[in-house]
Amino acid sequence: MVENVTVWFDSGCPLCQREIALMRRLDRRGAIRFIDACDPTSSCPIDRGDILARFHAEENGRLLSGAAAFAAMWRAIPLLRPLGIIAGWGPATPVFETIYRGFLRVRPRLQRLFQ
Repeated sequence: MVENVTVWFDSGCPLCQREIALMRRLDRRGAIRFIDACDPTSSCPIDRGDILARFHAEENGRLLSGAAAFAAMWRAIPLLRPLGIIAGWGPATPVFETIYRGFLRVRPRLQRLFQ
């Protein structure tokens, strides 16, 4: 079954650009709709600033953010589906969210490395 997942990404972030390029290559079934949140003509379900501050995805009508959004994106890609299932499993979700929050703290430094 093809998932219906929409992902909003920050095209102004060199790190995000690389990651989304990889996800697009892996998404051979076209199960994910990628939306550039920096494009003022794109629609965002919440404030654009909030969309850009944290990773967001919509899966089957539910808006998700952070690690839950990554898990939804991964579940839509057959190669990454096992990781997405684990990340979405109740006991593992807080661990993935903690890792994601740690990433957010170092993201500005990583962005500078990829510029």
